[in-house]
Amino acid sequence: MNTSFIKTLMTTNAGFAALALRIPTAIIFIAHGAQKLFGSFGGYGLEGTGQWMASIGLEPGYQLALLAGSAEFFGGIALLIGLLVRPAALMLSVTMVVAIFSVHFANGLFMTNNGYEFALALLAVSFSLMFSGAGKLSLDNLLAEKLA
Repeated sequence: MNTSFIKTLMTTNAGFAALALRIPTAIIFIAHGAQKLFGSFGGYGLEGTGQWMASIGLEPGYQLALLAGSAEFFGGIALLIGLLVRPAALMLSVTMVVAIFSVHFANGLFMTNNGYEFALALLAVSFSLMFSGAGKLSLDNLLAEKLA
């Protein structure tokens, strides 16, 4: 693969501030992904999440549950360790846009009514990380420095 592309993908000027966004967001995404994939933390696992997704018109439910759960779980791990943060953040942004418009938007803004405010906050953080990169304390930064 072209090392110039990889270097561009991993280079960041975000400093240490990105870490403050990455860590809590990663924990949230990992937990939500684990709910969907493994039934952890009171989640329904792939089977239950797939059935629910199908019930709201997201078909094929099982496969979309696998995609959403994988995006959240593995994307969250990528944010946590700071590896391939830009593509992970893109994947998480798309997942949040789907969640907002397929599940939460009709309920209004506020979480008390299952609204989209939390998903919107996660979208904003993901979108920001997609542009800023992983920041100073990340594997992306370490690898980009080695490629320089």
